[in-house]
Amino acid sequence: MTVAQIRRASDVRVIGLISLAHGSSHFFHLVLPPMFPWLKNEFALSYAELGLLMSIFFVVSCIVQAASGFLVDRIGARPVLFAGVALLSLAGLTYSQSTGYSMLILGAVIAGLGNGVFHPVDYTLINHKISPPNLPYAYSMHGVTGYLGWAAAPAFMVGIAQLSDWRMAFLSAAALEALILLILWLNKSQLIDDVKERHAQSHADEQAINPGGAPASAFAFLKLPAVWLCWIFFFFSMASTSSLQSFAPSGLFKVYQIPIDVGSYFITLLALGSAGGVLFGGYLAAKLKAPERIVSSCLSVTVVMCLLLATGMVSAEIIPFIFFALGFGYGVVAPSRDLLVKLATPKGVSGRVYGIVYSGIDLGAAVGPFIFGFFMDAGLPKALFIGIAIFQIMIIPTVFKVSSNTVSKAV
Repeated sequence: MTVAQIRRASDVRVIGLISLAHGSSHFFHLVLPPMFPWLKNEFALSYAELGLLMSIFFVVSCIVQAASGFLVDRIGARPVLFAGVALLSLAGLTYSQSTGYSMLILGAVIAGLGNGVFHPVDYTLINHKISPPNLPYAYSMHGVTGYLGWAAAPAFMVGIAQLSDWRMAFLSAAALEALILLILWLNKSQLIDDVKERHAQSHADEQAINPGGAPASAFAFLKLPAVWLCWIFFFFSMASTSSLQSFAPSGLFKVYQIPIDVGSYFITLLALGSAGGVLFGGYLAAKLKAPERIVSSCLSVTVVMCLLLATGMVSAEIIPFIFFALGFGYGVVAPSRDLLVKLATPKGVSGRVYGIVYSGIDLGAAVGPFIFGFFMDAGLPKALFIGIAIFQIMIIPTVFKVSSNTVSKAV
């Protein structure tokens, strides 16, 4: 084998391992919501209480995401990755043994601790282990496996719960995560990153940006309006997505009398549509080079679809296609969204910008289900789809404002 072939083979192995880990983190985003009907009956919980579990999960993840980046820089990505996967497995075990709401809260906290490490770990390994020609493929696979993790969770959890019970579903999720940890451990030599080398490269980049001068404030980038516009984009985007994932099955049951277990499979269709959409969206973003037009056009279509669902007049046979199309639209938006973040990121502060912007994802995922849980408890399931449409409408102005801001200057 030539050096290039050896390097490509190594890249494929690393991409595969990172993508497997990333998919497992997204899988754990959705192990809890499909079990809401079972947990509601078992512990006599309200929808607001169930939504609060997801809020706790994502708030903890938001905090850990910012902190774990410093830990990755200090001790390396591999041990942090192993800890994150192990915590997810422990969370599944905790859920399975729950005897009340307090143990479910504990499981959500543990799951949030594990989930928060993945973006800092994944992007550190990708940026330092993958050769430049293969980076686009790495980012693509990383994104797609996240959607596939979302797609797998509802079918996995509901299927096992129907065959056995909800405790066995959570226990199986814990066992699956333990198996993934074993695979990563057996291939640990592929996941070593040189911390000293990264520190040296970071210092060299800083000197290249500001040779011989005093270093800029570490927080100067927070003054850029485009950074906060991107944060708003991510916040409302994930608030709408997580709310749909959490309560769509229950909402469809109340509005259209679609069985909840069938509605859970629609969430799988949503995720599969997203996986296909992100592949097409990457091609579209490269060809059109107009991210604001792509985002606004796709979101306009998804808004109309959500409003149609809210009417209660859509044929039940069409709803699966609507969910797949919704997912496809969300997926097409993703590459253009990431391009907008890149355009809004000054040279030399990308890590800090991504940390702030991605925290919007976790906080949006925490707030959305909590808000809509009250609407569901109030017997207003149509408000779920209307609210999601409103959240998406609020995103559209931000993409044009980001594009119109001059953000290319260094901080």
